[in-house]
Amino acid sequence: MEHVISPGNRRWPRWWRRFQLAARRSNVFVLMEAGCVLAFVVMSAVTWVALSRQPSKDALLPSSLTSTLLIGTLVPAMGILILLGRRMALRRAAESVGGSGKLHVQLVFLFSMIAAVPTLLVVILASWLFQSGVEFWFSDSSRGLLENANKLARGYYEQNVRSVNDESIAMASDLRFMLSEITVVDPRFRQGVAYQVVQRGLDEVAIVQKRSDGELVTVAYVDPKNRADRSWITQQQLRQLDKGEQIIVSADANHIEAVTPIDRRAGIYLYAGRTSDLLAFSQGKRADSIVQGYKELTQRARVLQLRFNIFLFVISLALVGFAVWFGLRLADRQVQPLYQLVKAARQVGAGNYTMRVEGRIGADEIGSLNRAFNRMTAQIERQTQALVGANEQLSERRAFIEAVLESVTAGIVSLDAEGGVLLMNSSALKLLLGKAGPPPVGEPLAEIAPQIAALVESGASEGIVQQGGAELFTLAVKISGDRSGHVITFEDITRQLLDQRQAAWSDVARRIAHEIKNPLTPIQLATERLNRRYRKQIVTDPELFEELTSTIVRQVGDLRKMVDEFSSFARLPKPVFRGEDPVDLARQALFLQEVARPDITFAFSAQDDIGIIACDRHQFGQAMTNVLKNATEAVEARAKGAEPDYRGRVTLDITGGMYEVAVVVADNGIGLPQDRERIVEPYVTTRDKGTGLGLAIVKKIVEEHGGEMTFSSAEGGGTRVTMRFARDPLSGQRSSEAAE
Repeated sequence: MEHVISPGNRRWPRWWRRFQLAARRSNVFVLMEAGCVLAFVVMSAVTWVALSRQPSKDALLPSSLTSTLLIGTLVPAMGILILLGRRMALRRAAESVGGSGKLHVQLVFLFSMIAAVPTLLVVILASWLFQSGVEFWFSDSSRGLLENANKLARGYYEQNVRSVNDESIAMASDLRFMLSEITVVDPRFRQGVAYQVVQRGLDEVAIVQKRSDGELVTVAYVDPKNRADRSWITQQQLRQLDKGEQIIVSADANHIEAVTPIDRRAGIYLYAGRTSDLLAFSQGKRADSIVQGYKELTQRARVLQLRFNIFLFVISLALVGFAVWFGLRLADRQVQPLYQLVKAARQVGAGNYTMRVEGRIGADEIGSLNRAFNRMTAQIERQTQALVGANEQLSERRAFIEAVLESVTAGIVSLDAEGGVLLMNSSALKLLLGKAGPPPVGEPLAEIAPQIAALVESGASEGIVQQGGAELFTLAVKISGDRSGHVITFEDITRQLLDQRQAAWSDVARRIAHEIKNPLTPIQLATERLNRRYRKQIVTDPELFEELTSTIVRQVGDLRKMVDEFSSFARLPKPVFRGEDPVDLARQALFLQEVARPDITFAFSAQDDIGIIACDRHQFGQAMTNVLKNATEAVEARAKGAEPDYRGRVTLDITGGMYEVAVVVADNGIGLPQDRERIVEPYVTTRDKGTGLGLAIVKKIVEEHGGEMTFSSAEGGGTRVTMRFARDPLSGQRSSEAAE
């Protein structure tokens, strides 16, 4: 059989799951309510018709009929109460939290079934026992047995009464015969009376004589209790006897007594009593009353049947109703804290982390749940506050990084693992797209810069590419990445390459000019001396000699002028001095290296209040970039030696004085070469791919900014480069010109 795993980890049959779905769609509980009401009405009508059509009003109802009618009416009535309790539970649940109220319904249903099932079983058993008892006691055999017992008891009673009656009459006759021969006071009479008492089985005997004044006198008596002052015959009995009755017999719960006249004319009467078996005598009369009561009870048996069944019906419904009411109250008490917890959880889900549950926080499960919820919300509140603070810090840092990225002149692009653009600063937009605007986030880099994308795909860490349309830019690209993506930094080195080529041409031109300019002066001096010494000695054609020496002097002057112009052309462009922040320029240059070389530890420090200096922004940044680049390459060269636990480190420190600003770049790389004096000369380099013009250009820039550059060894290996820049280089130039 197929099963379904429910959220509570219980396995339910698939047919039960389908039944629940069908029940929800067809609203089966409404149909059940209507069915129970209809069944109750039908059974009520059937009960009325069945009772009204019984042939005899005094006859008992059949037990099978009464039990069937009772159970058939009780079951739909209980169903109505249970479904009514379910409806009330759903309403209360909807008023509480607007939920489904399943727990409410389950508790009410549980208590209802706990009360209904035992009650129904008890009703069935009680009805069967009652009907069986009624049929037993009021059946024909029971009625016949009771009537036979009544006849037997009555016959035994009548027999005893008749025996006392006969014995009293016979004794009175014998005593009358004795009185005809002897007197009452004769001792023989007393003996005869005693003899009669014993022979006739009597317990009490008395001879009473009525005097002339009507007073009764006891002449003789036999009484085991010896009650001499007892009144044996009442006046009422005496009057009845005087009226002619032969004997008067009476019986009570204690004994049977008889009074009969012995001699009416003499006024002598006999009292005879028997105390033996008096209970049987009393049961005779009781049997009559029992029989009569049994007849009346038989007539009322049908009413008792109806009353008993109605009593069972009402009590059963009362028990089920009480169970439903108790289930609702218990559900309210047990479920209300859960509803409050649901409301609180919804508020927490909406963002109210200060929500706390009040109420039951005792040692029971609800209290434990509330305390755990309060602890959870308190922890969420603390974590949320910490998260908000962290997000604020991240936002501030991100804003700072974005501001820095927007302020740097180098282009920075961040890529995801698929090569899509995540971040692109304005410099990268200008260099790659040639315009400002929103960054093309999500677009593949291959569509924006195919050459850079190809460099990334090749796995290279750096390279030189050309970018642009009509105007080409030469970009120096550095790539760092991991599994999550890549960070690409590139800088427009078109101007730098031009500067390097110009510096090279400048140095070549300076050398050529120096080599050409050096012999020009001796040539000119020699020619002038020849002209002065031998001009008068030339006789033949002196004008020609004068013209030739003048031509040589004139051509040497022209050549000197041409060399001076060529030397002036070889110089770097004159710096354009403006007020700039050296700390900001140095930080930008360092940031580019940090992004490009994450494997190196960079540190930056600056003295407070450095202030503004006059410098060429581009040339100052070029000097910083060249020095930092040399430092990172020195670190990279040392890292190739595979020293254990080695990590490159580059520091940049800026200090300021009244007239100058010192920038110190230190690294822990391979250090200075042996011929450190020539490292600033053109075409002198320690690297295979170096041009030997980087430090020469830096030295030239520093010198044109009125400063100087020095080199020293750092502690623990490495190089320390110190560049000093004048705060106002133009003032120094003006002072030099004034001195000349």
